[in-house]
Amino acid sequence: METSLTFSFFLIFTGAALLASLALVSRQPLLIAYILLGAIIGPYGAAWVTDLELLAEIADIGIVFLLFLLGLDMQPQALLHSLKKTTRVALISSAIFLAVGYLVSLLFNFSNAEALVIGAAMMFSSTIIGIKLLPTTVLHHRENGEVMVGILLLQDMIAILVLLVIFSVSQGEFSGLSLVKTLLALPLLCAAAYAALRGILLPLIKRFDRFHEYIFLLAIGWCLGLAEAAHALGLSAEMGAFIAGISLATSPISQYIAINLKPLRDFFLILFFFSLGARFDLGLLAEIALPASLLAGLILLIKPLSFRYLLRNTLESNTLCWDLGFRLGQISEFSLLIAYLAFDHGLIGSAASHLVQATAILTFVVSSYIVVLNFPSPIAIADELRRD
Repeated sequence: METSLTFSFFLIFTGAALLASLALVSRQPLLIAYILLGAIIGPYGAAWVTDLELLAEIADIGIVFLLFLLGLDMQPQALLHSLKKTTRVALISSAIFLAVGYLVSLLFNFSNAEALVIGAAMMFSSTIIGIKLLPTTVLHHRENGEVMVGILLLQDMIAILVLLVIFSVSQGEFSGLSLVKTLLALPLLCAAAYAALRGILLPLIKRFDRFHEYIFLLAIGWCLGLAEAAHALGLSAEMGAFIAGISLATSPISQYIAINLKPLRDFFLILFFFSLGARFDLGLLAEIALPASLLAGLILLIKPLSFRYLLRNTLESNTLCWDLGFRLGQISEFSLLIAYLAFDHGLIGSAASHLVQATAILTFVVSSYIVVLNFPSPIAIADELRRD
């Protein structure tokens, strides 16, 4: 049935509150409640909420704010140090996960092109799951937080290149000029951000920092402005938001901005997980249940093992290697974007697209349970593991 945006929000957030209450009583991770709600009231369930395109666009803002807040907690020097240590890990692990997805897809008679797309979707880990379940104390005071950020950022760059290739192939030819433009866009954006920060933003903050409402608006404008600039240059909006955050990390008001934007981030992330559950066509479940279960099982097994092995000389202990491996043991929101884009451009069929979506949901759910039950996180079930 057709519903207004206001009524859709009423259904989503009232339903989320009810299911979240049940999740807390039964000691389950909250994001499970949001995904389940999407499946129940979305177009393939009760069809109470049907305008998923608009909700998905709104939900993407949550990822933008997540990366902006992440940048606010990272010093530029620490980021460069972590990128130097994680480049080899990111490249080797991506190749391993690509091979796993490709071989499993061929096993279930997907075409070579579909297998390549499915394999590419397996390369990345979720920024949302990884960072949302990472305590800020770990991010601030432990090396594994910085290493995680470095790996995720490098994966984001690889994902952007994959999306560029998919778009180019769908147009009939690969554009080398577009690839060069993308590679040059990041340093260009960083230089422009630095110039605007020093010449405009910091003087405004210094002059009007006593007006809290103004600082709040300025922070949102800076975040969304760089996100749009990144998108215009061929990068992801998330990458632009992260650059916006890290450029402000040295500012004395960075933590004030972070604290005030967290509720806004959580509002949009609820919509993200809802839209994930709502966009999955339950009618295709029987067709892809076996390959999705096998692929998800292999990803959940191989990702922690791979990161544990590859990080053995980077982190100070085996415990931290396993911790980071399990936190990165799922596929990514970029995987979903790859599946949606490839399907929209006719490179893969509906079954292949839903295979990626099902694998994402399964790995999101199981990985969240593993982290929440065994490692420190802000939403850990055990009191001794709950750390903000």
